[in-house]
Amino acid sequence: MAPSFPLSFAPQSADEATAHKEIYDQLRQAVETFPTAPNSSTSFTYSRHPDGWYTFPEGVVSAMVIKSHLTARTTDIFMVTFPKSGTTWLKALLHSALHRRADDLAAHSPHQLVPFLETQVFIKDRIPDLSSLPAPRLLMTHIPSQSLPDSVADSSCKVVYLCRDPKDCFISLWHFLNRFRPWDINEAHRNFCDGVSLFGPYWEHVLGYWMWHVKRPSQVLFLTYEELTTDTLGQLRRLAEFVGRPFMVKEQEIGVDRKIVEACAMESLSRLEVNQSGTTDMVDKTYANNIFFRRGVVGDWRNHLTPEMARRIDEITEIKFKGSGLLLHPQFLQAKRE
Repeated sequence: MAPSFPLSFAPQSADEATAHKEIYDQLRQAVETFPTAPNSSTSFTYSRHPDGWYTFPEGVVSAMVIKSHLTARTTDIFMVTFPKSGTTWLKALLHSALHRRADDLAAHSPHQLVPFLETQVFIKDRIPDLSSLPAPRLLMTHIPSQSLPDSVADSSCKVVYLCRDPKDCFISLWHFLNRFRPWDINEAHRNFCDGVSLFGPYWEHVLGYWMWHVKRPSQVLFLTYEELTTDTLGQLRRLAEFVGRPFMVKEQEIGVDRKIVEACAMESLSRLEVNQSGTTDMVDKTYANNIFFRRGVVGDWRNHLTPEMARRIDEITEIKFKGSGLLLHPQFLQAKRE
């Protein structure tokens, strides 16, 4: 079975290409005037989106193009994460659940099967026509809720949000960016706590989708990485039911869902040849698929953060999430007990 979301789109006419380039050029000029923040982990600075979050300049441009030119449909399924919150795992699980098989994973990276809108689809002056994609369209993004196209909320399409403990999320992000340029963990920690990180601040990102879930639980499913780790099978069934593809009793009896869980385990995915030696194009670079796989262990932050660093993140979490009901979520109650 071929990927359900092709990364090669129909050629644009010369007029379309010209018009699209003009749109991107105008937005690039606008982004050049936005506030910036230093980012010593890579060669670029972060730009601050008008809605108050940070990312690389081209990411801001792409998000603004998506906001204006992507129209959500009622049958769409949007997957959203803050970077390094279990994105690769979620892509593999949901794609396999929808297709009732995990065969595609042997030949394609999860990032090829479910590409990022802002780094793989709406890039290189391209505004692709996604209207011909069959339903349900499985769309992936890191974009904060306030910057999504209005049609996402208006269409009542499904949104699946995966959240991860901020300390583990930070450590995973730090390790990932360290692959490109050494980054002092103390400086990285200060930036993260100040909200200067890819698609950060972390807390506002999580809160935006949490409050949307509280208001419209039938539209937004709020999952946590910790729940997914503790009970992958149960959470996969919950996920499949939410998107309208519940596993029937007969399917459960013959182990269709269990086979998907096994095939999508990070240990299984990381051993596949496509993820050991394959590559995936994002924005204007090609990345080895193996950089998207690390330990994925809950609580790994203990091996890297000092007590003071961990306490600082916990203090911010307590302040930011106070009154939202999110601190009563089992994940954050457990973290507080620890």
